[in-house]
Amino acid sequence: MIWIAGFRTAVINPYEQIQLTEPRGFADQTVRQVLHMAGGGERLRVSLTNRYGRTPLTIAAATVATEHGQAALTFDGAEKVTIPPGEEITSDAIDLPVAPGADLLLSLYLPEETGLATYSHRPAETAHIVGGNHVTALSLPDAEQVEGRFYVSGVDVLAPDDTAIAVAFGDSWFEGVGSTTSANNRSVDFLNRRLKRGWVVNRGIAGNRLLRDEVGEHGLARFDRDVLSIPGLTHVLVHFGINDLGLPGMSGEPPVTADALIEGFKALARRAHKADLKILAATIGPFAGAIYPGISTPAGLATRREVNAWIRTTDTFDAVFDVARAVENPEAPDHIHPDLDSGDGMHLNDKGAQAMANAVNLETLSL
Repeated sequence: MIWIAGFRTAVINPYEQIQLTEPRGFADQTVRQVLHMAGGGERLRVSLTNRYGRTPLTIAAATVATEHGQAALTFDGAEKVTIPPGEEITSDAIDLPVAPGADLLLSLYLPEETGLATYSHRPAETAHIVGGNHVTALSLPDAEQVEGRFYVSGVDVLAPDDTAIAVAFGDSWFEGVGSTTSANNRSVDFLNRRLKRGWVVNRGIAGNRLLRDEVGEHGLARFDRDVLSIPGLTHVLVHFGINDLGLPGMSGEPPVTADALIEGFKALARRAHKADLKILAATIGPFAGAIYPGISTPAGLATRREVNAWIRTTDTFDAVFDVARAVENPEAPDHIHPDLDSGDGMHLNDKGAQAMANAVNLETLSL
């Protein structure tokens, strides 16, 4: 048996200029979070993060719960822990089984003023927040509900030695924007339902770019931390490009070029192969119907078509999954098909997320 990643989430800095959801902090509050497990095992351990915090983070009590019961988290035997700014900590192992596709409830009691929290900002999941220490409560009926994950980066599980996993590394089309909140209908969830062996953990960040920071550290900068650090990893799936092409139009930046994006994809492939990982690349999804000002420009859409033509024909990657063709409107290929559009012209609804997952040939993802 070995420790491997059963759940992952990608975190961002709450002090960034562009904010797709409002950052927040806590004081004398319990935060309960639903972590939808990609994989399972007989034991588990939880990683908590204060990566972007500016003050020490004190966690006075924490619990996890699955269908098999509830257990307290400890850290070197202690139930209380303080995480310095910029640091991450992993709990002691817990004898609490969790199944693939099950929900794990993580409850954190934060007794002191935290400052703005390191968080995942658009995870299509709800956090429940209530005053005081209620980490052992079976329910929190009067809790405030907000979209987001706070201070958590992952859960490892103890699984058989031959278990292999992949990571979905990219933007909102992985993180789950546009899918039904708390329904576990992200593209990665649909992909996991197709797999008979192994699983895919999710490190998508809504708004994330391949080549430049904000929102989140850019893909090339966070590759080591968010990909190479994952235990048991064999494959990486990437979907980048929409934000590199669209966000510059919102802020008046010069548009990114096809050559720059292609070089960025090549760099990802080199680093994956150097780590003995197989890399699967998605074509860049359509976004001509984006309702947000400045996102959809003729230059950006032309670059998308050029980069996608390269992705479809290059031998840079071990495989390609053609997301663009899977979700486009055949009569207007720069647009998402109306049946698959979440309503903003830029993100996929549940049916669209399923179509994205179905674009992956499982023979190329031989976990």
